This record gives sequence, structure tokens and C-alpha cells, in this order.
Amino acid sequence: MSETKEMLEATVKGLQDKIGSLNMELKDKQKELEDAGKPVISSKTMDVVNDAINYAIENYNFDNTDQYQIDYSLDYDGRVQAESIDLTDAYELMEAIVTNVEKQFKIEQDEETND
Repeated sequence: MSETKEMLEATVKGLQDKIGSLNMELKDKQKELEDAGKPVISSKTMDVVNDAINYAIENYNFDNTDQYQIDYSLDYDGRVQAESIDLTDAYELMEAIVTNVEKQFKIEQDEETND
């Protein structure tokens, strides 16, 4: 009887290992499927894009108070505090980022879409 239990435990352990292996393989294939339709970009190009985005954000003028909506409140000590600060003009920031990224590349018309 203990042989049967040991054999069953070994079988269960083997099946659990197999399930774990199949789950990892499934995740890999799902990732491949997800990436199948994406355009390919080299890591060097991605570094250029990241650097351009970082540069645009670091050099953006966040001091322009007209871009923010600030909600004030009073705290328990009677002091005024900023409850929330919302960037209302995100378009200018986005435009600065896009422009800086575009400066890094020679952009050609797509033959298929003519965009």
C-alpha cells in the first residue's frame, strides 16, 4: 500500500512539474503571439527614443502655472494645502516629446498607407 502511495505521489509530482513547464511554454507562446504583429525596433533605436523622451521631459518648462488646475483645501491645523494638481495642457508636453523624437529620425512615407 505504501508503494502505491509513493508511486501516486511521484506521479503527481511529475505531472505538476509537467504542468509548470507547459504553463511557462504557454506564456512564452502567448508573448510571441502578442508581438507577432508589432513592428520590429532594435534596442539601439529604442535607446535613441528613450533618450529623446527623457531629454524632452527634462527640458520642458513645468514652471508655467497656467498649465495646472490646483484644488486647495484646509488641513486640520488651518493651513492651506494643494489637494490636487492637474496638468490641464498635456498637449504641449506631448508635442514637445513627439517633436524631439521625430528630430532623431529620418521619417519616410509608408508605401502601403501613404502616411
